[in-house]
Amino acid sequence: MAATSKSHPIPLSHVPAGYTVRVVSIMAGRGAARRLAEMGLTPGSIVRILKNDVGPILLYVRGITVAIGKGMAMKVLVEII
Repeated sequence: MAATSKSHPIPLSHVPAGYTVRVVSIMAGRGAARRLAEMGLTPGSIVRILKNDVGPILLYVRGITVAIGKGMAMKVLVEII
C-alpha cells in the first residue's frame, strides 16, 4: 500500500484487508451519505477491512459485517490507525 501515513486521508477502497481505519469524511451526495450512515460509516467510525480484492469490500464496523462496492468505498476518506 502506498499511503500508510496517519496524517493524509485516503479512500477506503485503497486500504488492504487486515488494516483498521478511522473514517475522516464522506465525500458523497446526500443519498449516498445517508446509505453509508445506515451501514455505520460516519466520520469517527472505526472500521476493520476484512476483504478488499475482487468484488465488494467487506468491512467490520460497529459490531456488524457490511459489504460495499468499490465506487462507494472511494467516497469514504479514512486514516490508518
